[in-house]
Amino acid sequence: MFKKYNQDFTIRSIIIGLILAPVCIYWVMMTEVKWYVLQGTSIPLFVRPVFILFLITCSNLLWRKYFPRFALRTGELLVIYFIMVISSSFSGHDMLQNLLGSIGHATWFATPENEWNRLFMDHLPGWLFVKDRSILQGFYEGESSFYNRQVIKAWIIPVVSWTIFVLALNFMMLCINVLVRRQWTENEKLAYPIIQLPVAMIQQNSVSDFFRNKIMWAGFSIAFGLSILNGLHFLFPSVPELNVSMRDVGHYLTGKPWNAVGWVPISLFPFAIGIAFFLPLDLSFSCWFFYVFRKLIRVVGVAAGIQSLPGFPYFNEQATGAWIMLALLALWASRRHFREIAKRIFYNKDTEAHEDEPMSYRAAIAGFFLGSIFLIAFSGYAGMSIWVSVLLFGIYFLLSIAMTRVRAELGAPHEIYFVNPQEAINATIGTKRLGTVNMTIVCGYYWWNRCYRSHQMPCQLEAFKMSQVMNIRNLKRFPIIIILGSLVSILSGFWIGLDLYYREGASSGLQGNHIWVGSETFNRLQRWMNMPSGGGDGIRISFMIVGSFVVILMMFLRMRFLWWPFHPAGYALAISYAMEYYWFAFFISWLIKLVIMKYGGISGHRKAVPFFLGIILGDYAMGSIWSIIGASILHAPVYRMFY
Repeated sequence: MFKKYNQDFTIRSIIIGLILAPVCIYWVMMTEVKWYVLQGTSIPLFVRPVFILFLITCSNLLWRKYFPRFALRTGELLVIYFIMVISSSFSGHDMLQNLLGSIGHATWFATPENEWNRLFMDHLPGWLFVKDRSILQGFYEGESSFYNRQVIKAWIIPVVSWTIFVLALNFMMLCINVLVRRQWTENEKLAYPIIQLPVAMIQQNSVSDFFRNKIMWAGFSIAFGLSILNGLHFLFPSVPELNVSMRDVGHYLTGKPWNAVGWVPISLFPFAIGIAFFLPLDLSFSCWFFYVFRKLIRVVGVAAGIQSLPGFPYFNEQATGAWIMLALLALWASRRHFREIAKRIFYNKDTEAHEDEPMSYRAAIAGFFLGSIFLIAFSGYAGMSIWVSVLLFGIYFLLSIAMTRVRAELGAPHEIYFVNPQEAINATIGTKRLGTVNMTIVCGYYWWNRCYRSHQMPCQLEAFKMSQVMNIRNLKRFPIIIILGSLVSILSGFWIGLDLYYREGASSGLQGNHIWVGSETFNRLQRWMNMPSGGGDGIRISFMIVGSFVVILMMFLRMRFLWWPFHPAGYALAISYAMEYYWFAFFISWLIKLVIMKYGGISGHRKAVPFFLGIILGDYAMGSIWSIIGASILHAPVYRMFY
């Protein structure tokens, strides 16, 4: 589909990317934390990097025309975009924002009533959590400054410690991606739907064709104009609107058993319709179908009198089993590739195998094991037992592999809020066996495995795929770019976030202050300590097995029968909160694509692609503009393209 070009990465592009990273992070923090007007890191295709890339590529067209020697080349645009993606992933909802919401929460909100001081405060490491209330006063109440010697001194050790920890996590993700890249990208030829829009803008020789495409501009204009109209209505209610935001229809169902459906949001987000268009039909169908199926199960449960059972129908446990099984099946399908890697390593044929890889297979395997040792030692120093570390990180990386596979194959959102190592350990092992210190550190790690929306591992693999599509050489520079970009992004995120919190106050002046992450973390820890479970919960484990079995069964039927309409990833996504906001938009997009494929065939689909790329870009562009207007000009909340 895409033309190929030979362009190398340059120092110039890395410098530009690193300069833009703090700018992107500042934008994220201001709009997602202070004003809560653009939740652009909750979507798998991050909003701000796409919008900034849009501005850069448009400007680059002029540079190519008047100053061709200084125009950015394909590889340079990719590097700049990728560094911005890295910066957004770290400053997004499920990374540093979560950490800043929990790093001082236990100290500040400990009271005689909740007994946190007695239960676990002594077990929170001072080198990971801020435990001085005088330092946290400005953080939570605001009207203060981070630029104080005592404040900086109190924060420096936790910031450095968590930075090293997160870098180790990301390096291990890089190692895993190196090991699976060839299998998933070249052998299985996964589609990588998320990269369609940035690649279309980055491609040097086709970039002008993309921006000259009238069909693309038609889609762009519809989404852009719709956002303008709804934004004006938000500011001036007399202006009419075409509401595409979420509207709950569940409250109309008041009688039993139909009121069991609960919250049922209907939305027509243009960007969601555009993104879903690039999903395979069986997945987009499965996403909305299993969401509806999930709601009907609750209705049937009430009608049958079994909904009163605590936890029934245990969708969280089903989702946990489903996601872990998706990872195991992905690894099992890659077993021949892994055997080839082992043969090449042991028979010294590794050199020819990794010429186009970011690092050698031998280095990737060694890096993963060294990273594992470091994380276990890091956690052990914090007080966690080795076996607990192995279990927690093992579950985390299995979930990471599953989400990366789903993104590479299908491009769907993956906000799996109720699937995390903490609850899996609680259901299977129990908290009694963990002990007080292990429980404290396990819950203290909750911030980086809460929702996974801004996960770094899929972003890395998508960058590798974009490089392959554009035939860019020197992939061995990728690890340097990833580590350097990650380091700058993490430190910039801490700096900008702490400056914002001390000025505005986490408990007062912020719209999206993410205090709830700390509340979730330590309220859960309090429950675990006051009511420890013995583990081996037969019902919860059984439903984990049910989720795993459903995935295996659907995968078998999918491979056996070409007509089988259900995708196991759709089941996993729909029962784990990921489809809560998008299911109706996915339904509309599925219906549109079905009609196009039926009556227009492949050629009709190809002609429609620019239109839906334009819808995404137009919605992102005006949504970004509204967020800038709200944060920089009006200093007030404005229309949000999401929620």
